Amino acid sequence: MTIRPTAVHTPRWRTINITPAERIGRIALGLAGIVVGLVLLISAGSALAVILEVLLIAAGLDLLVTGALGHCPLYAKLGHVPKSLRSPR
Repeated sequence: MTIRPTAVHTPRWRTINITPAERIGRIALGLAGIVVGLVLLISAGSALAVILEVLLIAAGLDLLVTGALGHCPLYAKLGHVPKSLRSPR
């Protein structure tokens, strides 16, 4: 009886599909969006303003997390891989 090693499968969410420059940009814009959203939220006057500021914070968090992880689920869903990250054939 021979035991074959199983192939190691990396989950899709752990693959890097964002270039280093884009990662830095996402992190910077994400932090800026979070800070600006929080500052505006403190002085929010109407319910619409609160909703829009919370959405700005959520967008900032999304950019920050995808930049930090190096993986964009939308890119993965669309099958987009930057040329610099494609493996040579």
